[in-house]
Amino acid sequence: MHNKNNGNLLGLKMFCHMQMRFYVILILGLIFVSCNEDSKLEKEIANIEVDFTVERFDTAFLNAESKDLPQLKEAYPFLFSKYTPDSVWVNRLKDTLHNEILSEVNKTFSDFKDTKEELTRLFQHVKYYDKVFAVPRVVTLTNYVQYRDKVIVTDSIALIALDNYLGKDHRFYVDGGIPEYLANNFKSEQIVVDVADGYAEKYVYQTKRKTFLEEMIYFGKLLYFKDVMIPFKTDAEKIGYSETQIEWAKVNESQIWSYFIEEELLYSSDSKLPSRFISNAPFSKFYRAFDNESPGKLGQYIGWQIVRAYADITDDDVMAILQKEPQEIFNKSKFKPKK
Repeated sequence: MHNKNNGNLLGLKMFCHMQMRFYVILILGLIFVSCNEDSKLEKEIANIEVDFTVERFDTAFLNAESKDLPQLKEAYPFLFSKYTPDSVWVNRLKDTLHNEILSEVNKTFSDFKDTKEELTRLFQHVKYYDKVFAVPRVVTLTNYVQYRDKVIVTDSIALIALDNYLGKDHRFYVDGGIPEYLANNFKSEQIVVDVADGYAEKYVYQTKRKTFLEEMIYFGKLLYFKDVMIPFKTDAEKIGYSETQIEWAKVNESQIWSYFIEEELLYSSDSKLPSRFISNAPFSKFYRAFDNESPGKLGQYIGWQIVRAYADITDDDVMAILQKEPQEIFNKSKFKPKK
């Protein structure tokens, strides 16, 4: 009897071991198929023709004299308000600070090749998913470090203010008193991320943004757009975190979600919630001892994971997902935070 039990136990162990091997092989096979499909798709997208020139208005203005104004106005009419007299522009040509900004930009961005390549890849992806997408005129300029308007995107033009991307430790930002959590993203690697964000805002739609859940999913859609359109960027770059911050968010995802549920925040329309968990900030505000360790925008991060969970279980393409109402996304996502 004792030997028989041992034999049964041995057989059971062998069966479990074989079953586990089967599951591992199955999972690896699925991952391989998925990676293969992703690779095929990326190759197809890379073959899409995209033709544009980066027009360096900043460089043109740096080298201009007052006699060149008419030519600049003709080439870039959208940059010259009819309500601004030419005398203002002539004075700006002579302005010491403005010329210093232009010189710093010219020094940092003497070669725009890498950024242009990333913009090309972004436009290829948008064109793949939106067949009527027209590649814009890409114009670089300066705006006295008005960082809330780093990038402006319209149907036909993408304006990029390069004085907002000189590197986080640049004296313009340090001496100008710009908070470190903002200046951390004032680097060239974030240009394509900000341009993608500008396009995401044009494609994302939902009827309401009143509750915390609706806000989270709105920003989750913006971030998911970046997943699809700039897959060559890291998660940290997409949301504007450091690697340490994205790791903190991943490790604490379950606790963040538990807090939102326990405090009954999902369907709250408390006007303080966006500033606590959605807006760009040095940290999120749980009103706990660990607040200073947390990154800001954790509501955006959780919304992103909800939209990703929905995308994983639906056949909808990215454009359809961006149009879905938040409640439907949340209900069907069956979102469960990572432990």
